[in-house]
Amino acid sequence: MEGLFTIDNFITLAMLTLLQAVLGLDNLLYISLESKRAPEADQKRVRTLGIGLAIVLRIILLFVLIRVIAYFQDPFFGFDNAAIEGHFNLHSIIVLGGGVFIMYTAVKEIWHMLSMDDEGHDEDKKPKSVNLIIFSIVIMNLVFSFDSILSAMALTNVFWVMATAIIIGGVLMIWLSGKVSEFLKKNRMYEVLGLFILFIVGIMLLSEGGHLAHLKLFGNAVTPMSKTTFYFVIVVLVVIDVVQSKYQKKLSKNK
Repeated sequence: MEGLFTIDNFITLAMLTLLQAVLGLDNLLYISLESKRAPEADQKRVRTLGIGLAIVLRIILLFVLIRVIAYFQDPFFGFDNAAIEGHFNLHSIIVLGGGVFIMYTAVKEIWHMLSMDDEGHDEDKKPKSVNLIIFSIVIMNLVFSFDSILSAMALTNVFWVMATAIIIGGVLMIWLSGKVSEFLKKNRMYEVLGLFILFIVGIMLLSEGGHLAHLKLFGNAVTPMSKTTFYFVIVVLVVIDVVQSKYQKKLSKNK
């Protein structure tokens, strides 16, 4: 028992908690945007319950993955022709499905913003079912969790260390999701920026899923978007948005 609670394990716990925080940024944005579709009085409960259920399911998933990791990695169907070549396993299908769903959600919300006649039309929009939003948050949280869980398994095989990192990361996410949602509520102009970032998250998941499936399109291999590239694109988008906002304010003053 003493061998479990060593300095090395606590150092690994700190590293995994940091990893959970870094890998959870895109998930945090999705949760904050998705929870805004619930009635205002239920939004905090939606975030807390959705993330709380996801934490429990993440730990169960971790327990399952430790024992049946081979079944997630072994391909069970594929394509092999001139147009498309690849061998899909359960892991790649889950990641690809998550990417498609996130891109669909982002495009649908952007389209809704463009088709609004006025702000009142947006306020009259019927809120989405609370249970459906919680379900969406839980499912997408699990999709995002695969990378962090597999990374954790590469760093340690001590279950309590990995489970504790998941719990700490989840608690931080519950706290930060409220802060992000409040910021978006007060600064609605950043909602569009958030949705485009979410769209890029979907692209990142598609590229990761394609890579996991060793997918080739017309002989060209699909390569995963690195986290470095992802964060660089996000920084560029934020800078463009800030410059555009300041430029619009100057134009307004000149008029």
